[in-house]
Amino acid sequence: MTSRYFAAFCLRAADDAVAIPARFGLTTPRALGKAVVRNRLKRRMREAIGRQISEAPDRWSIVFNPRRNLAEAPFEDLCREVGRILERCRQS
Repeated sequence: MTSRYFAAFCLRAADDAVAIPARFGLTTPRALGKAVVRNRLKRRMREAIGRQISEAPDRWSIVFNPRRNLAEAPFEDLCREVGRILERCRQS
């Protein structure tokens, strides 16, 4: 799934009998900038995910791959996009 600020790769666990909580991962390639920039992007993504973790569907593993424009994105828009991805996973 794609967004203006990141690409998200989602995988649902095969075992429906066990309630596995959602898992999240972040990738930040060197093409995004120096370590300071990449760490800032990761902090922003962690905060946006953390605010909506209670709404995350069970049995999903989601990896976010940020894009360059994430650094300038308003935080409210970032949270909205994360919520949209979580909603799409829930509906799948």
